[in-house]
Amino acid sequence: QVQLVESGGALVQPGGSLRLSCAASGSIFSIYAMGWYRQAPGKQRELVAAITNGGSTTYVGFVKGRFTIARDNAKNTVYLQMNNLKLEDKAVYYCNAHPPVENYWGQGTQVTVSS
Repeated sequence: QVQLVESGGALVQPGGSLRLSCAASGSIFSIYAMGWYRQAPGKQRELVAAITNGGSTTYVGFVKGRFTIARDNAKNTVYLQMNNLKLEDKAVYYCNAHPPVENYWGQGTQVTVSS
């Protein structure tokens, strides 16, 4: 059974940084590419970044140059380093397979950017 647990969210000021972590149990890491997604209030959940088993990465335009996705296969953990955070980055951040598997969504971690 797959379980994904996100952590690292916090309240930060614009321009600040956060590092999110997602610990995965089960066989997801050996099978799937992984992604970070986010959902802002009143909006649909959207992809932020993805990383393949081999480490190839993809970023959505609005985070390019600011966010970095990485994975540690030995620890079954995927990370999202977020720098130069903006007000519009406020959202609940989730990890999942990429493309996402409906049953794998976890609780997410809240990122709030506010001055």
